[in-house]
Amino acid sequence: MESSLHRQLKSLYAGSAKEVEVQVDGYRIDAIVRGRLYEIQQASLAALRVKVANLLERHRVVVVKPLVSRKYLIRRNHRDGEIVSARYSPTRETVLNLFEDLVHFVTVFPHPRLTLEVVLTEQEEDRITCARRRRRGPDFRVQDRRLVEVVSTHKLRTAADLRRLLPVTLPPEFTTGELAQHAQIPRWLAQKMAYCLRKTGAIDVRGKQGNALQYGIPRRAA
Repeated sequence: MESSLHRQLKSLYAGSAKEVEVQVDGYRIDAIVRGRLYEIQQASLAALRVKVANLLERHRVVVVKPLVSRKYLIRRNHRDGEIVSARYSPTRETVLNLFEDLVHFVTVFPHPRLTLEVVLTEQEEDRITCARRRRRGPDFRVQDRRLVEVVSTHKLRTAADLRRLLPVTLPPEFTTGELAQHAQIPRWLAQKMAYCLRKTGAIDVRGKQGNALQYGIPRRAA
């Protein structure tokens, strides 16, 4: 079932366009605006990999990836019941969280006809209390998500656009540990970031520092 968030973003990008939820080359497309195909993807980009690769053979494509910079959690014991709790989630995403998902999409991005638009949003999330399916699983299910505000957008088209997400304080050669420190992100996310940047040619491997690979900006791009 389509979430309110997906419907709101689709309306935001499509505007008054009549071409919404249309078939193109055997695929259902969220919207077509001025000849561009728009796909809004809340789930993993991996699910779009084949679809987008096929569409890029003939069309310009914009993949909109919403991330959550702030989320308000509203909990009920049953659907349409009274609110039993409401609070802001302590988890906040930045544009760098894109790399959690981009690791599954670097065989498609970058491409001359592809734009990846990262949308940082403030959202509300409705939760319904339910029995745990696993011992450490959640005791709720998400009923809906709604867009409260678009905080910022980041359009990415090239490897150079990805490279500009690197902290300006990084030394010319760096490890993922140093990237994590300068970007103020966990080491595991820095590793995913380095993988994506290396696969797209935004950075290259320069050598090793102990057991850690050292990276740098390719000389042709410096």
